[in-house]
Amino acid sequence: MTVLYTIGFTKKSAARFFGLLRDNHVAQLVDVRISNTSQLAGFAKGKDLQFFVNEICGIPYRHITDFAPTKELLDKWHKQEVSWDEYEQIYTAMLHERDVINRFDVKQFDRACFLCSEETPEQCHRRLLAEYFKKHSGQAVSIVHLV
Repeated sequence: MTVLYTIGFTKKSAARFFGLLRDNHVAQLVDVRISNTSQLAGFAKGKDLQFFVNEICGIPYRHITDFAPTKELLDKWHKQEVSWDEYEQIYTAMLHERDVINRFDVKQFDRACFLCSEETPEQCHRRLLAEYFKKHSGQAVSIVHLV
């Protein structure tokens, strides 16, 4: 069975964040944000995060923008121009249009952790991405949200 983890960095100290990755034996950190350079948390910026996750946890870092929503969709969500149900539908359609199931084998993400900024997974695309792989990959997938 493939295990997919998800994590958000908002409201987490670096100690908590990297401890969760280490303690759960995460094999790689996959950044699913559209932009990995403009976040406020210093340890979560792209180049710094890549360094820290390797030095602290000994795991590789990947930034896959094909897994991120568009800036336009994020803006609409933040401005409350779309409901969460609409956001889910649009984002899921994006994953389908980008053909992520055929371009990325879910097995390559076994014990990987999908990262974005949201504190919890309930209204976050990292959860939707993991659920999309579980539903459409044809593989046995377990999802664990690290909070």
